[in-house]
Amino acid sequence: MYHSQEHMTPMLSDLYQVTMCYGYYLSGIIGKTAVFDLFFRNNPFKGSYTVFAGLQDVLDFLENFRFTDDDIAYIRESLLPQADEGFFKWLKEVDASVVRLSAMEEGAIVFPREPLIRVEGPLGVCQLLETTLLNLVNFPSLIATNAARMRIAAGFDKTMLEFGLRRAQGPDGGLSASRFSYLGGFDGTSSMLAGKLFNLPVKGTHAHAFVQAFHGLEDLRNLPGLKDAKGKEVDFKALVLATAEEAGIYNTNQGELAAFIAYASAFPDNFLALVDTYDTLRSGVPNFITVAGALKKLGHEPVGIRLDSGDLAYLSRETRKLFTKYGQRLNLDFSGVRIAASNDINEEVLLSLNHQGHEIDIFGVGTHLVTCQAQPALGCVYKLVEIEGSPRIKLSQQVVKITIPGCKDCYRLYGKDDAPLADLMIMVGEDVPEKGERILCHHPFDETKRVYIVPSRVEKLNHLVWKGARMIESVSLHQQRKRLMDQLKIMRDDYARPVNPAQYKVSVTETLFKFLHELWSSEAPIEEIL
Repeated sequence: MYHSQEHMTPMLSDLYQVTMCYGYYLSGIIGKTAVFDLFFRNNPFKGSYTVFAGLQDVLDFLENFRFTDDDIAYIRESLLPQADEGFFKWLKEVDASVVRLSAMEEGAIVFPREPLIRVEGPLGVCQLLETTLLNLVNFPSLIATNAARMRIAAGFDKTMLEFGLRRAQGPDGGLSASRFSYLGGFDGTSSMLAGKLFNLPVKGTHAHAFVQAFHGLEDLRNLPGLKDAKGKEVDFKALVLATAEEAGIYNTNQGELAAFIAYASAFPDNFLALVDTYDTLRSGVPNFITVAGALKKLGHEPVGIRLDSGDLAYLSRETRKLFTKYGQRLNLDFSGVRIAASNDINEEVLLSLNHQGHEIDIFGVGTHLVTCQAQPALGCVYKLVEIEGSPRIKLSQQVVKITIPGCKDCYRLYGKDDAPLADLMIMVGEDVPEKGERILCHHPFDETKRVYIVPSRVEKLNHLVWKGARMIESVSLHQQRKRLMDQLKIMRDDYARPVNPAQYKVSVTETLFKFLHELWSSEAPIEEIL
């Protein structure tokens, strides 16, 4: 998530992290070596996969993890006035130099229960990291996953643009949504600041207000001429009117035509017109064709039209027919002119459009992308799994909330077609799975679910990213996006489908399975019935 450096401090946390640390301090265990896992329990949007994002911000946060004198004064005076002075001296010395992080790669496809980030270090320091790390991972991963699902729904051949800044939860939410929707597979954003900060392609056209601002062709009396491909200046308005006469286009809204002429004059090689201000098929599209035809005669190439209301599938098909019809009349090729749509689009709409059949080339998605209306939170958690080398487990009557104890590594097992078959968690110190080896993979909690896999390839998923300092080079957002796109393209269709997808196998080794259930049995109290 994008934050100003001013707010990326240990104070971006919950009070209970500090109160727990004070309890650790008084008990003398604040320096004990601990291991925490950051993971999620269920994929969002009723899907079968999630995209991991936010790691770069986590590393930036660790590089600047120190309480200032003002922070400590505030905690002492306003939050913990009764605390021992030695605790504030401990807070003054806290930094991330004694912490190790292992993590998945940013832009990786991940699954429930897998440690996205493993945090190792002194108990107190690791505890202080919890809230901020969750904040830096939850929303980015949710946005990236939402974007990836929309990308799959639309198809890899479509252009996807994020138009959500005006609907986002504040400037921070807007910038984060632009950044991580690009990671998730979108092609650009309408946000200028996001484009500047994250080097994203910035796209946009005009709004209805631009069309409404023109009353008629008389508003163009001061419009300068437009140069053709050879640099010769021509009367563009006159050429447009002649093109309308040649095409037999009459009785359109003249204010709209004037607006299109003005916009095309300003952007002759980037002309994309919003065509539904008055009537899409009887005015907007014909007016666009008239202006676009005049541009083509001058050697310019218009981009296309944008639909922002109505039956998008029907309107796009009819628009394409009009392009063909008037292209033949004008002896001009409109086959490369693109159709964009941006009317409250979400994943369900994209799938419905595919089912209906449409001619849309570009999708602009706003509200449903940046606010994740289908599911507003991912629900990552941060759980203690080991202390002083002793594995710890959190039990619950809900099996989904039982944690997998101990320090673990995670591997991805691939089949003969190089598609992922399953992910395997092993206890650190166990033999690493090898390709060509017959491996027994257990469901963590159901002893009847197990399978042998002979992988054609084995990939280690978690890597050391922080050991008192950054251990990996920064990866550009464009590289993260490519990594994800490569993974999505080899994902099995039954995992990627939007409705009732097959659930990807997240497994444990025989050793970890037995250890988990032995610890579960030993830690669970035995009920006594009298």
